[in-house]
Amino acid sequence: MGGTIARLAEQGHRVLLLDMTNGEPTPFGDPETRAKEAAAAAKILGVERRLLGLPNRMVVHSIEARHQVAGVIREHQAEIVFTPYFEDAHPDHIATTRIVEDARFDAKLSKIDLPGDPIYPRWLFYYYCTHLRHVANPSFLIDTAGYEQRKREAIVAYETQFVKPEKNRRVVDWLEAQGRYFGSRVGTDAAEPFFTKEPIGLNGFSSLV
Repeated sequence: MGGTIARLAEQGHRVLLLDMTNGEPTPFGDPETRAKEAAAAAKILGVERRLLGLPNRMVVHSIEARHQVAGVIREHQAEIVFTPYFEDAHPDHIATTRIVEDARFDAKLSKIDLPGDPIYPRWLFYYYCTHLRHVANPSFLIDTAGYEQRKREAIVAYETQFVKPEKNRRVVDWLEAQGRYFGSRVGTDAAEPFFTKEPIGLNGFSSLV
């Protein structure tokens, strides 16, 4: 959802990217390199970034993890939260989604030892980063035309993930093709898909693509 992130930031939204893990170990990376890559990607997108520090490959849906994320939601006073789509083959992604869904609820609780003021984010949206051969059936699309290059630059900023591993380079091309396809569904050059379990209310049609 890099195009959406860049667009929201440019529109004046205060966007925070929360990395659940440092992404290590990987064949070409190390914690220091991954931190530099994450910082570079955030700078390209024009957003803030924070590391939660859960163990990569071992993310577990727990009370502790829920409260850690809820604390970040409260400190940031997040009104909109994005989390991975809930059908996935990656255990860390599935656990992250469960954690974030429950953290949204926990963030509103009073008389709980968490930083920041209570808040219940109004919206929880799911983005698609699935490791399944899953065909997205989104609830809505965000027009990301004009942000394609910035998205690509943010992705390849992760050189240890999408440049050095030859087999992963095709992911960048695949994401660009996906963007063009979803853009064609709404008459733009590029778009990104999202899913919601809750209905979106409109007060008019002026912002529809």
